[in-house]
Amino acid sequence: MREALAHIPHRELPSGRRFGLGSAAMYALLLLSMGLAIFMTFVYAPAERVQAEVYRLLFVHVPSAWLAFLAFGVVALGSVMYLARGRQRWDRLAHASAEIGVMFTTLTLVTGAIWGRNVWGVWWQWDPRLTTTLIMWFMYTGYLSLRAYVDDPSIRRRAASVLGIAAVVTVPIVWFSVEWWRSLHPRPSITSPGGGMPGEMLVTLLLSVGAFTVFYLVLLRQRMTLELAASEVSRLREIMQDQREDDR
Repeated sequence: MREALAHIPHRELPSGRRFGLGSAAMYALLLLSMGLAIFMTFVYAPAERVQAEVYRLLFVHVPSAWLAFLAFGVVALGSVMYLARGRQRWDRLAHASAEIGVMFTTLTLVTGAIWGRNVWGVWWQWDPRLTTTLIMWFMYTGYLSLRAYVDDPSIRRRAASVLGIAAVVTVPIVWFSVEWWRSLHPRPSITSPGGGMPGEMLVTLLLSVGAFTVFYLVLLRQRMTLELAASEVSRLREIMQDQREDDR
């Protein structure tokens, strides 16, 4: 092992990552924003007149959906940039954002099912918004499966990029589903005219969206760091393998 590493140029070795002020500030902002969002969700925002306390799922359900849309938009951006420029950092961005987007979509579906059980009396309805969200979830889990099962790195990146661009069409379909088809799901309270959301609820919702956005950025940064580390380890293994073959 040591003999093999001795033959590897220093610039070829994985570089260390320091925990700097930027990271500390980001984590501090995450803790502050999440803590404030939790406080406002359970203390500041009043109970809803009809749904009582269960409506507080709104402050997780809606930010999760928004961040899923953002994450999948970043997947499309990273995919386009990778196909245009061929740089692996764009592919890493798309991969990392897809994983986080699937997590947020799963959270959206789970909180929606719990909310629906209390409001509609059933865990699931083949409602246009729910159905299109489930299709979006399947599209991006398929994206991750493609990346997991294609061995050739070049083919994997290009195929995933094409799918990442094609799959983003599900985002506007999910968003406009309540406008295009008859739906039990309510229209967006913020963008719909006369939504009538009380000020305390609106402020809490916007803060929750902000806190979840910070959470997304922290996860994206960490996941990209892990992707880069895995890439460097893989490259190091290839260098060591080549060195062993040269020594024979």
